Amino acid sequence: MMRIEARSPGNQTCENGISMDLFLHLSLVPALLIMAVLSFLQRRDRLTALDSKVPVLRGHFGIVVPLDLIGSLSNRWSYGFAFGAISSSVMLLFSEAYLPFHVPAWAKAIVYLVGALEVGLAYFPFFACLSTPFRAVGAVLGFLYTLVWVIVTLWDTVTCPAGQVLGRYQKPVLQWPCILCLVFLLGRFIHMLVKAVRIHLELEGAEDQEQLMQTHQAQYVQTLLRHPSQRELEKNWFQRKVYTWDPHFKFPNRMIGTSIISLIGLYIMTVADYSLSDYTFDSLDVMKESLEDLVISCNLTEHAIAAWVLQLDEFTRVARVAWLATTIFASLTSVSYTFHVLVCYRKHLKRLWAGQKHFLPEKYHNPSSAVSVAAIAKYSGWQIAFTMWGYLIIHFVQFLFALLIAYLLVLPLQHGQGLALLSNLGFILLTLGLVMALVTLQLILVQAFFLQDKISPTDKHKPLALNNRRAFHNFNYFFFFYNVIMGLSNCILRLLTSCVVGTWLVSRIDRTIMQRGYESLDPGYSTWIGMIFADHYHGNPVMICFCHLLLVESLQRQRVTLMYSQFNNISAVPKVGNRARFRWLLFYTLMKNPKLILLRKRHATFGHTPLDTVALACVLTTQIGGAQMELDPPTLTGLPGTHPMVD
Repeated sequence: MMRIEARSPGNQTCENGISMDLFLHLSLVPALLIMAVLSFLQRRDRLTALDSKVPVLRGHFGIVVPLDLIGSLSNRWSYGFAFGAISSSVMLLFSEAYLPFHVPAWAKAIVYLVGALEVGLAYFPFFACLSTPFRAVGAVLGFLYTLVWVIVTLWDTVTCPAGQVLGRYQKPVLQWPCILCLVFLLGRFIHMLVKAVRIHLELEGAEDQEQLMQTHQAQYVQTLLRHPSQRELEKNWFQRKVYTWDPHFKFPNRMIGTSIISLIGLYIMTVADYSLSDYTFDSLDVMKESLEDLVISCNLTEHAIAAWVLQLDEFTRVARVAWLATTIFASLTSVSYTFHVLVCYRKHLKRLWAGQKHFLPEKYHNPSSAVSVAAIAKYSGWQIAFTMWGYLIIHFVQFLFALLIAYLLVLPLQHGQGLALLSNLGFILLTLGLVMALVTLQLILVQAFFLQDKISPTDKHKPLALNNRRAFHNFNYFFFFYNVIMGLSNCILRLLTSCVVGTWLVSRIDRTIMQRGYESLDPGYSTWIGMIFADHYHGNPVMICFCHLLLVESLQRQRVTLMYSQFNNISAVPKVGNRARFRWLLFYTLMKNPKLILLRKRHATFGHTPLDTVALACVLTTQIGGAQMELDPPTLTGLPGTHPMVD
């Protein structure tokens, strides 16, 4: 919604009375006013000395939170469309085309930071009005602010649609996703206002506050408590091969907003890429025609420059087709990566919930808390940038492969060189076939003559035990010289494969492109690991369910104690024997579950005591007849009359 300098086809500056850059600056005034109103309504939990001196400020002007990127799962799609509404500005920040003011080159990093803060303040009301608990005020302010943005953006798009990149209809082509998202936000604010009015008129019940434990999280915990055979359902082809919908998992606002901005950014970049490439190839055609006119006018038809012009003409035609085809494939690849990252996010998070960390490098099994929290802030911006740059890199690599295929296969066939092509292709295939046959021969010889027989007929493979050692030493000696030659080709193949796979997966932030042991050199992957660990610790359904049960039980006890104290007209005083009661419960639990004795925390100054030896002997005694204990899941036996707790 910020404007790149647009020019009409007549090469005249389009004047419509609106400068989107100036409008962005001016929008900071109402944005700050909206922030002040919402902050005044927001109550603070703690009072300061200033509140007692200025009664008007007493408890007011709390911190306004635009959106919760960690734990909140409400209004996810509303926040997603709010992210879509700011996508064009994010793309300008990505291209480093927005500079609020001009400074020397060495200070541009500071200007980019100021520009990012300005854009964040300008779009702050979109998110703050959606998240505020004061629904009526937020709906009115959000509707008015969004309406102004819709009117100004539509006016600028309709009255001045041309641009330097796409030509006559640049703004309608690039801005329609943002305008659509703004219109959706208008509808959302209207819905919020209508609902707030109905609640005020008591025509509808009040909205439920967001609970600690969501319904899907409780359902997930319930599935864990069921027998595994009851969880398995038949899957169709789409669920087996493409995607399996999980009703017990919801993506947070951060993932949805990041995906929407990435998709809109890919659309904008693809359209701009196609337009710029078309302009580039048209320029090459003009240059080729100028060279042809020069050859004809100077009578240089027999000169080498004439052959060069023909080669340029052929290259232009091939490159235009190859670039267009790879534009489509690169776009589809990047879009599929965007959705695949969501799938990997769910898969990795559910593995962490199950206590599985084997899919991560060992050094990332326990990332630092600071890295994990910082990764929450870095992930969205990095993922968007990785997606955009990944599209460009993948597109260029695919373009090179397309040119290689065209010049090695397609053009020789078009020029009537099919026999020579088949001869060369047969020579290459024969060479590769012989190499692969000799490599396979080594495996067959080892499998047949140099490994001992299977220990059991049901074994899939022979044991790793040598047989015919003397023959194997001769085999190893003579193939040593051949494998030296093979090592060179395999080294080159390894290098090429690493380059291709690395460039192909550069936008996959969920997968490192570094070798094992060097994952820390990949900052994108480190950010991904930190983010999923932060989400794991803050959103584990089992932990949330446990905390929810503790809170519910605590509130019930407080309620019962309060009712009892009011009934007897006495104050609620805790029992004196609570400590003795807790010690008795601890003793009973440890007596029924002696394994827990070894897991108890002890103060470092206590050291080893005779009781530790007694506890160890008790545990070993319980394990003597433990054949059944190894088969059955361990349980914590509670007090009489209570349900056992599953470990």
